[in-house]
Formats: sequence, C-alpha cells, structure tokens
Amino acid sequence: MSGRFRTKVVFLTGGTSGLGRDAALAFAREGANVVLTGRRVEAGEEVVSAIRKEGGEATFVRADVCSCADLERSVQVCVKTYGGLDCAFNNAGIDGTLMVPLADYQKEVWDQVVTTNLTGTFLSMKYEIPEMLKRGGGAIVNMSAMAGLRSGRRTGAAYNATKHGIIGLTTTGALEYASRGIRVNAVCPALIQTPMSEATFLKDQAMVEKAIQMYPVGRIGQPEEVTALVLWLCSSEASFVTGSAVAVDGGALLI
Repeated sequence: MSGRFRTKVVFLTGGTSGLGRDAALAFAREGANVVLTGRRVEAGEEVVSAIRKEGGEATFVRADVCSCADLERSVQVCVKTYGGLDCAFNNAGIDGTLMVPLADYQKEVWDQVVTTNLTGTFLSMKYEIPEMLKRGGGAIVNMSAMAGLRSGRRTGAAYNATKHGIIGLTTTGALEYASRGIRVNAVCPALIQTPMSEATFLKDQAMVEKAIQMYPVGRIGQPEEVTALVLWLCSSEASFVTGSAVAVDGGALLI
C-alpha cells in the first residue's frame, strides 16, 4: 500500500458495490481508515473483509442515506473509531424510472429518487462538515453524473434533476467553507461498467455496442477511472480545486 491517505479517515456512502466499493478499496490501499455505509449488511461486510485481507482498515455501518439518524450515527462511528473525519465520498444514489417522459413520471418514484440522491447528499454533507471543521478542514466529493451537466432523455426527470441539484449543493458547500479549509467537488461520470449499469443499459451485447457509439474514445468507462479522480480530488494534490464538477465521460459531452 502507498501512503497518500495514511492517518486519514474517509467516509463513503453507497460503499457496498460498484463505484463505492471500488473507491473504498482504493482509499484503503492508500492507507486510509475507511468507514463505508450501505443498506446490505452482507455486501458491506464483504468489502470490509476484502480491505482487511489486503492489510487495510475499514468498518461497515448499515445506514440508509434517507435517514438523518442513520447518517449522523455513521459519521459518529468515524469519530469514535478513528478519531475524526478528513474525507468523504457521497456516492449513494439510485436511477429511478428510466426512459419515462416527465408528464408520465410517477410522483412516488420522484420522491424516492429525490430523497435518496439529493436529500441524501445534503444530509451527508450536513453531518460531515462539522467534523471536518474540528480537524481544520477536509475534502468532500459528491457523486453527480454526466446527466448533471447535460440532461439525458434516457435517464429521466428525477435522475436528471437530482444530479443537477447535487452540483448546486457542491458549489454551495465549496463557497461557504473554502475559507475554513474544506474543499467540495463533484464527479460527473457517463456510463460506467458497474452492476447497476449492467442491469439497465448494458444487458446484452447489442446494448453495449449501442452505448459505445456515444463515446468518442470508443469504449465504456471503468470504475477505477472514476475512483482515480475521486482520490485525487480528496488528496493534497488537488489543494487548489474546489467547487468543480468534473466530467468523466470519454468525450461524450463533446458530441
């Protein structure tokens, strides 16, 4: 393991699979003490086990980002277990209903997506920031999406709106806390090959081939390509970067 995050405490939401799992492993390999959350206990404990097998340190907390109490308790686990909080990756999110026009979108689904994606990110920051201030600063990375920079027809009203909203939360946090040592940025991936995308947009080879045509680089993104950016934004190497929403899109926004 390298030591870029040695002695640092990192908090992740949605850490049981996909990009969250990959980031938890990567932070631990860089020496961080990792606290990851999610709703699936077995999957969360598997990530902790994988980290510890590699010589890292991690703790899993079952938590729903829709719950104030769960998020407050999860952040306090960082403090009580590892002494504080330095970095956070607010990754938890859901897709909602895909390829449904706005007027046909069900309010129940809208509420679920808004509560999970947007309110969940807000609550995460609400409880993370006070603990970072106690350490003299920190770094937060929020998970937006390419749909937060340019709405997509396939992703639907709730997903597009929440991912735009997450960028708004990011810039607000960056502006309000820059002078107090906290940096806040967002990553905006396009289609990345994760279990979530494989269950929706990449179900078969025909869908994969169609998806590839969206990207000038001629392929779909991989989790480690997003994770590398998340870690960089949390590191001292990005000390002059705050309030940015960084696309990881293989050139798709150029089309």
